Amino acid sequence: MQPFTLETTIAVPREEIFAYLADVANHPEFTDHFLRDWHMTREETYGLGAGGRFRAKLPFARFPWGDWAISELEEPGLLVLRGRSGKFNRVRTLSLVELREVAGGKTRVTVTVETRPELPSDRLLESLGQRRAAKRHWRKAVKRLRAILEEGRLRGARATIAGGPRKPATGLRA
Repeated sequence: MQPFTLETTIAVPREEIFAYLADVANHPEFTDHFLRDWHMTREETYGLGAGGRFRAKLPFARFPWGDWAISELEEPGLLVLRGRSGKFNRVRTLSLVELREVAGGKTRVTVTVETRPELPSDRLLESLGQRRAAKRHWRKAVKRLRAILEEGRLRGARATIAGGPRKPATGLRA
């Protein structure tokens, strides 16, 4: 799909926005209206390599599971998420989040989303409404991100690691 770009201005310092977005466990809070059933791909959810797997709510999505992981971080201005989705994970995805300071202590957040379907059948599904739906969902996600960071409202559920704590010895005394 041709990439699309969405922008908003958030009245929060960009370092705070970067710290929030660099923790993948926070992503379900603003994307859970179209990316559901989140599972973290590793125990450490912050920083390079952190990622999640989810089920996308898109039209004609017979194989709705997808994933993404943080592949590049340039603190405090750039976050790159790469992943795969669709049948046999053959559709590559790329999401860029750029943060720029603007006057008054505000931050300009630019989100660019792109997919690269390999087969004509995958391209057909995107042309039948998946691109339009994805753009609509991401527009809402950016608005929710602004509401969460500025006002602390519209929060969804935060993702967790399945099965609880991985280090049972933590906090135990002999």
